[in-house]
Amino acid sequence: MAEEAPENLMLVFLRRLDQRMERLEGDMADIKLQATAIEEHLASIMMSMAGANARMDKIDARLARVERRLDLTDAQ
Repeated sequence: MAEEAPENLMLVFLRRLDQRMERLEGDMADIKLQATAIEEHLASIMMSMAGANARMDKIDARLARVERRLDLTDAQ
């Protein structure tokens, strides 16, 4: 009987450790999903900024053209 106690105690600890590892695996899977969602959101923001920059570049070119036509620019 005395020999069974340490073995059973070891099994108890191993089972607890296994349960904790399973929870950690689940948590890591959740964190990976969240990281992927953040990356996708960041990519979307960057695409939106690229579109806004392209529109501002077009506006800048049009403004420069208007200024040239109206002779509002400094002589260079």
